Formats: sequence, C-alpha cells, structure tokens
Amino acid sequence: MRSLDFSSPHALLTTVVSLAVITLIGVGIRLLTMVTIQQRRERVNRQINERLRALIAAYKTLGGSFTGDLSVNPTHLRDLRRKSEAPADLSGIDSPGSDRARRVRDAVEAALSDIILLGTEEQVRLAARAAHELTAGKLVHTQELVVSLRTFIREALDLDPIPADVGIPLQGPARPSASGGREKGDKAEGRQGGGGGGGMGMGGGGMGGGSAFGSGSHRDDSDEEEDSTASAPHQV
Repeated sequence: MRSLDFSSPHALLTTVVSLAVITLIGVGIRLLTMVTIQQRRERVNRQINERLRALIAAYKTLGGSFTGDLSVNPTHLRDLRRKSEAPADLSGIDSPGSDRARRVRDAVEAALSDIILLGTEEQVRLAARAAHELTAGKLVHTQELVVSLRTFIREALDLDPIPADVGIPLQGPARPSASGGREKGDKAEGRQGGGGGGGMGMGGGGMGGGSAFGSGSHRDDSDEEEDSTASAPHQV
C-alpha cells in the first residue's frame, strides 16, 4: 500500500492500471494452471479407464468358465497332422485341433498380450509365464492370473474385497459361442427356402392356369351339350 500514489489524477490512473494488469496476470496464471491440471487429470482418467476396460476384458476371457476344460491347449492342427496323431475326423468339438480349441487359444493369446502391455508387475510375470508355456506346447492354467486380475480390478473400482468364506470355484478360459455360425446357417436355409417357395409358387401358378384352362374347356363342352339338347325339340 505504501507504493500506491493517489496524490494526482495521473498517479491514480497509473496505480489503477498497474493493479488491473497485475490482477489479470494473476488470473491468467491461475486459469492456465487449472486448465493444465484438468487436462492432466482427464488424460490420467482416460488411461485408467482404457486400462481397466482392457483388463476386465482379459479377465472375462481368461476366467469366463467354471466348468468343462479349464486349461488352454496350445496344439495346432498342423502339429497334429505333422505328427500323424490326429484322427481321421478332426471336426469334433473337444479335439485339440478343432475350431473351438483354436478360437479359445487365440482369445487367450490376445488377452495375455493385453495383460503384458497394461498389467501390473505381478500380472505381467504371470502372463509372460503363461505365454512361455503356450510356446512350449504345454497345457496352460489361468487360475492364478485370474485371481490377480480380479483383486486388482476390485481395488481399482473401490469395491469391497471378496469375503474369505466365499469359495469361488476354479476358473478357466471362456468357451466361444457358436451362435454366429448357427445364425448364418439359418439365414442360408431361409434363402434356400425362399427360392424353393418361389419355384412352388410358379409351379402352383402353372397348375392353377392348367386347371382353369381345363375347367374352361369343360364348361364350353357342357354349354355345347345344353345347346344341342335345347335345339333338339325344335328340330322335331
């Protein structure tokens, strides 16, 4: 306050302008700081959301099944053919070289890749070990990695820990659904049925035309007979 000068109008104007400039600079610095902090928070939140989304998807892939085969079979169909151990019919659902086993293996490999990229140190170690077992051709169990993912996701979402007395059964990779193939088959059958219906319609139309023509000729014959019977008395 001692530096403020109100002795003359010019000094008063200079003082007011100086105060306004200092105030604007302070407000600008504060706004810039707030915008920078907000952008950083939004970027961090976006990264956390993307990370959680990827890890949740990996958890569903690695631990989406409680029954059946809870391990991942890394055997490829070409390996079975090369070793001549494959049966004659490889289209079975539970065979190692089947399409279902291949889709499970591919989904698990993609989930392990996401965990190696976005997981914690413990999760990266577990995922790397599972990937080494896959490349070595060993059966892979994902239960330990599923438990680590479940614990981390619940902590990140600020959820209560699972009670110790709750016994969760072993979890394994989710089994792919075959609804897509069935829908495609149903659509193909529907198209074939529609084409057959058109052929039946054309055939029915032809039969209808033939019957109409036949009835028309019969009607003409009956009309001629009636005319002849009607004209017979007149001739007598």
